Amino acid sequence: MLYTQILREKIGRVVEDAVDLSEAVERIAQQDSVFFSERFLAPRPLLEAIDSEEPVVLLIDEVDRADEALEAVLLELLSEFQISIPEVGTVRAKRLPYVVLTSNNTRDLSAALKRRCLHLFLDYPEPERELEIINSKDTGLSEALAVRLIEIVRGLRALELRKAPSISETIDWARTLAVLGVSELSADVLSQTLNVVVKYERDLKKALAAIPHPVDPNSTVPSKHDHGQGHGHGHGHGADGDHSHDGDADVNGKEVRAAKDKPGRHGDTYGGPAKPAASPPAKTVTAGRGERSFAARTARKRPV
Repeated sequence: MLYTQILREKIGRVVEDAVDLSEAVERIAQQDSVFFSERFLAPRPLLEAIDSEEPVVLLIDEVDRADEALEAVLLELLSEFQISIPEVGTVRAKRLPYVVLTSNNTRDLSAALKRRCLHLFLDYPEPERELEIINSKDTGLSEALAVRLIEIVRGLRALELRKAPSISETIDWARTLAVLGVSELSADVLSQTLNVVVKYERDLKKALAAIPHPVDPNSTVPSKHDHGQGHGHGHGHGADGDHSHDGDADVNGKEVRAAKDKPGRHGDTYGGPAKPAASPPAKTVTAGRGERSFAARTARKRPV
């Protein structure tokens, strides 16, 4: 566009004596090579790799995060080692580049692109190699803490997280801890800085629950929602469902329950076996009383 503005007067001279519009357009079309040429083409890594005089390595990192239009360009590049540029032509490789594509499988690549590649599945490096990488980045974290941090990160990777911590995120975590001047990787410190390597809320909750175990099996992560009940003692549940109070730390819950199931623990009136009720004393009737009662019944009968 800038060249067009500069050459406006020249273009006017080219078409000033044209008979009609068609002739003017035809004259301008004859000058296409002035504008559609390599002069106005900004080379990018793909074109630089193809047009290089020396052998090069072309790295296309995280191709799964690119759009499908790039995949269409890569199909021609990987199969023919050439790039077709409209209005300019086809640029063929002078020296075949060594092309490496990486993917984190965030989306499925097209079958055509997969067919043009040899697949190699890589796992995380060994702890020794990962330590070398972290030390090479000069994070400022001591080697002892870096070794311990790698162990913790590898423990997080064993969890079923939506996105496991990568090596670059481990480096970021090491730098964060160094800036904070951390001298010990406690569960409290790790829980406060865990969002450096964990990117999803669901993963964060799962990682917070697992953090105490690689650090210290007996430690706990302080809850951000603790609140008192105002009755001066704590109340908890044991692994087998027993209830315990702070003041009754030595009480065995199983023995307490067994005592509650013992018959007669509340005395004879509750919880014990029922005793038969005492029978009332038998009444004695004298002979004279029986005769009077029989006579009275006979007197009440109606005459026939």
